[in-house]
Amino acid sequence: MTRSHFAGRGRQSLIALFILSVFIIQAVGQAAAPAAKLSSVEADLADKITIASIKDMTAALSASDMEGRGTGQPGGDKAANWIADRFKSLGLKPLGDKGSYLQKVEFKETVATSQTSFSAGDQTLAFGSEFAMVPMNNGNKNVTGDMVFVSYGIQSKQAKVDMLEGVNLTGKIVVLFQGPPPGFPKKSWDDQKAGFAIQRSIMMSGAAAMVFIGHGEEERPPEEMISYFSRRQVTMPDETGYPAEVPPILYINTQGAEKLFAKSGVSLKDAIERGNTLEFKPIDLKLKGKFTSKYESKKVVGNNVVGYLEGSDPKLKSEAVLFSAHYDAYGKDNGKIYPGAADNALGTAEMIAVAEAFSKAAQKPKRSMVFVAVTGEEYGLYGSKAWAKNPTWDIKKVSADLNLDGIGSEVYGPVRTMVGYGAEHSSLGAMLDAVAPSFNVTVIPDPMPDEKVFYRSDHYSFVERGVPSLMLLGAPAGDKEVWMKRIKDWEKTDYHQPGDVIQPNWAWEGPETVAEVMAVLGWRISEMDGMPNWLATSRFAKLERGNTKPLPEEK
Repeated sequence: MTRSHFAGRGRQSLIALFILSVFIIQAVGQAAAPAAKLSSVEADLADKITIASIKDMTAALSASDMEGRGTGQPGGDKAANWIADRFKSLGLKPLGDKGSYLQKVEFKETVATSQTSFSAGDQTLAFGSEFAMVPMNNGNKNVTGDMVFVSYGIQSKQAKVDMLEGVNLTGKIVVLFQGPPPGFPKKSWDDQKAGFAIQRSIMMSGAAAMVFIGHGEEERPPEEMISYFSRRQVTMPDETGYPAEVPPILYINTQGAEKLFAKSGVSLKDAIERGNTLEFKPIDLKLKGKFTSKYESKKVVGNNVVGYLEGSDPKLKSEAVLFSAHYDAYGKDNGKIYPGAADNALGTAEMIAVAEAFSKAAQKPKRSMVFVAVTGEEYGLYGSKAWAKNPTWDIKKVSADLNLDGIGSEVYGPVRTMVGYGAEHSSLGAMLDAVAPSFNVTVIPDPMPDEKVFYRSDHYSFVERGVPSLMLLGAPAGDKEVWMKRIKDWEKTDYHQPGDVIQPNWAWEGPETVAEVMAVLGWRISEMDGMPNWLATSRFAKLERGNTKPLPEEK
């Protein structure tokens, strides 16, 4: 779920929290309402969604020949054409450019060249394994400076803490930890925007660069950040980097950090221990650091894939129910392939299974059904933003968007719990509550509202245009400890990594349930006299479809 360049990546830290929250809610006795009976048409629609179809499509999309479905890469083109062919075989009409299923989206690809380097004294660090820099940071740079370690860089008169005491940071390469420190409440740290304030203070002091190293308890360790920041970067063509006054920002892993302290007289272990005390004072690393960044950029093209089934009602068929899922993953990079099976070949396959069910249904929905598989999600919702900005269906006549983008939690067992992100904002929430019991599913509120997941997947691109939207995420019931271990193991090794592949122990009935709920919910939206509406209690209450104005601020 990417809602900014970094937000989707932050999802890794949310996975275990999400599952834990779901189990806590289940444990206190919140149960699904008595099962409601589906209409014969709805039951037939659900029956047409099959495990075999979802499984086969997920396997095809995450196969090695798709090369990770990278945005602006051959594998992404191959996946787009595969989806287009699937749409055509189901009888969907094309809704892309020039009578095709493809809507072209232009991007800028940026990669670090072999000239990018970092050295500490006479020791050179390896790019991509020992260090990486925040991408698009001022473009090409050459920086040399003495290195100083400042722990968390905290200055607080009230707490009598000054981790910058007696040091002139002008022209220095500043080595530090990312907060909050152990024992400091993360919420308080975030509410105070302490990390931003510290970095701003260091920048204003004239630092030549900032280098983050790990202390063992950070939310996202440097190794993880290095993995992401050493990959190719994809942005919109007109997107720029940070302002010129922002110095380069680097991440260095434990092995690299040990090299920084080699001449300081203080081991990395001792520095970490000192850095976690209130009495800490800056440590001169007695080394000059030298950093060079060199980027190459070029234009690349990706495609959204869009098709539709025409509605049966002469008047309502001009309106549409929109179904969305992103098909892109991280592609092929540095000799590695990122298959993205759970995120989000699975969600794309579930969405296409819904299209397949509607295409085979004996009774056609009143409104038209538009299916869009978007690209560029992992880098910033770019594909969905492009479609929402230049929609191939009149945006004022899009009744709602139903989106699938997950962490694969629906494959850990039969789905018995579901979150509808955005349910509290529109009448879609009540509709989901009415559909779910038919599948023995309990709908729960967003278990982590402070993490703002609602704003971090493709459905939000449509919300910005005034379209009521939901993202559906399913999870199993069962033994909490079993699922927690499985989730934690997966997030450490596979999430956004080459290991995100189909596993032999996936429970495919879970994805089937998610697709069935999506299909029946879409049917009911189609059959309404009017379109879903924003609730009076929502910050979006006054938005009209087709909105182009800035959204109301969140209270």
